[in-house]
Amino acid sequence: MLNNIFDTHAHYDDEAFDMDRDRLLAELPEKGVCNIVDQAVDLRTAELALELAEKYDYIYAAVGIHPENMDNLPENYIDILRELSKHKKAVAIGEIGLDYYYDIPKDKQRRVFEEQLVLAKELSMPVCVHDREAHGDTLSMLKRYNPKGVVHCFSGSCEMAREIVMLGMYIGFGGVVTFKNARRSLEVVQEIPLERIVLETDAPYLAPVPNRGKRCDSSMIIYTAQRIAEIKNITTEEILAATCQNAKRLYGLL
Repeated sequence: MLNNIFDTHAHYDDEAFDMDRDRLLAELPEKGVCNIVDQAVDLRTAELALELAEKYDYIYAAVGIHPENMDNLPENYIDILRELSKHKKAVAIGEIGLDYYYDIPKDKQRRVFEEQLVLAKELSMPVCVHDREAHGDTLSMLKRYNPKGVVHCFSGSCEMAREIVMLGMYIGFGGVVTFKNARRSLEVVQEIPLERIVLETDAPYLAPVPNRGKRCDSSMIIYTAQRIAEIKNITTEEILAATCQNAKRLYGLL
């Protein structure tokens, strides 16, 4: 029986789980899920993520401000995050980063991202980085601050992936690698060493084939692992074992 599915990036605080959250989270370990890191997107969800981490032994939390959630950000938000990060189940600053897909002021995005990178360095915590259509600026910022951490739902080029790996960071892959148009992601999977790959869902989003379009949950990582195993020409079990160890190393859980 599986017992080493480590979902490095999920959002179980999301309202999509309001109807059956506790039932689902109680069942996931029976489906092979050993750990989940619930990722905040703002101060409210940071508190919710920590509440879930308190309730379930196998869940941990990341606290941070997502680039789409900067409205009404209090001036002392860094102080608040610093306090939240002291929780024994807080393992990262996340989800943070840049999103140039939406019309959000780029200067403010870069400032908030940078301030959180500085906080993560201060606290010696890894970061969980969101990068959507902002590859150049994201990579520039990561090179400047050289944090520990992961670029989640990686959508950059092989060249960018190599640079991320050279920084000592991990690259997160989820359901996108199972999509028909996933050519670039699969090239990156083939390119980078297994010891730098972690698995994720971004639940409730981005469910892998054959569940595409449905609400995603951590048990569905098996399909992502199977696809990566095909690309790497090794077994699904080897992928799950390696990525579980990678995730524990990433989040300081070894």
